[in-house]
Amino acid sequence: MPAPTISIEQRVNRLSAAAGKRVVEPDVEVTGAVGDGQLLPDELLTIAGLDLDLTSAQRATLSREEIASVTAAGIRFEAVLEAGFSAHVATARDLTDPRLTFILHEVGEETRHQRLFQRLLIQLQPKARQPVPFKVMRLGYRAAIEATIGNPGLFYVLVLAGEEIPDLFQKLASEHPDTDPFIRDVNRYHRMEEARHLSFARAVFPEVWERASALDRALVRHVAPRLIRFMFDSMVHAGVYETVGLPGFATWRRVNRTAERRQFRFQATRPILQVLMDHGAVRPGRVPVGWRALAGVTRTDEPLEATVAC
Repeated sequence: MPAPTISIEQRVNRLSAAAGKRVVEPDVEVTGAVGDGQLLPDELLTIAGLDLDLTSAQRATLSREEIASVTAAGIRFEAVLEAGFSAHVATARDLTDPRLTFILHEVGEETRHQRLFQRLLIQLQPKARQPVPFKVMRLGYRAAIEATIGNPGLFYVLVLAGEEIPDLFQKLASEHPDTDPFIRDVNRYHRMEEARHLSFARAVFPEVWERASALDRALVRHVAPRLIRFMFDSMVHAGVYETVGLPGFATWRRVNRTAERRQFRFQATRPILQVLMDHGAVRPGRVPVGWRALAGVTRTDEPLEATVAC
C-alpha cells in the first residue's frame, strides 16, 4: 500500500514545529573564542593544491583571514535572504499561510546566526583589505535584493545556493580533528539550523517554479548559475592573500582554477542543479551552459572531472 502523500503545507508545518521546539541562543549556548594559531587544516584552505611555500605563521594568518572573509560574506548574504523573505511577508495576500510562519522562524534564526558571525569577526580582527570599492559592493547587493524580490524563482535558487555551499564547508570543517574547537562549534550550530532552511526551499520550489514568469524562468536558467559562481569565488576575496605576501588577484585566480577548489564547487552546487532538474526547471539533456560550468557537468548532466576545463 503506497504511503500517503504529504502536502507542502504539512511539510512546512512540521518544519515550523521543529524550529519552535528548541530555540538556540548562540550568545548562551555557543560560547568561547577562537584559538591563537591556525584555525583550519591545510586541506581546507583555499590554497590547497597550489604547493605554496608558506610558513606555519603565514598559514595561521591565512586561515584566520579566510574564515573572516567567508563570515563577512555570510552576514551580508543572509541579509539579502532576509530582505527577500520580508518582502514576501509584506506582500502576501494571506498572512496566515503556513509558509509565512516558517519564513518568520527562518528570519529569526538567520539574525541569530548573524550575531554569532559578528562576534566571530570581532574576535578575528581581520586585516585583509577588500579590493572591490565599497560603493560598488553596495550597489551589487542592492541590485541582488531588487532582483530577488521581484523574481521568486531566482530568489529560491539563491536560497538553495546560500544553504548548500556553506553546508558542505561546515560539514568538512566540523568533522576534521584539526579544526579549531570554537570554529567547529560554530559550524555545527549553523549547519544544524540550516538543514531546516534547505528542506523548506526544496519543498516550496516546485510551486514557486509553476507560477514563475518567463523572465524569472530565464533568470533561473541563465543568470542564477553565474551569480552563484560569483558568490562562490568571492567568498574568499583577493585581499586575503595579500596578508601573507602573495599577489592578491593573481593568487585568487589560481585558487579558483585548482582541481581541489573546482571539485569543492562541483560537489556543493550539483545538489542545486538536481533540484532544478527534478522539477522541470532544467530539462534532462539540455543543461544550460552556465549550469554546466558551475556544477561541472555535460549537457546531458554527466559529471566532469575537476581537471577538465569547463
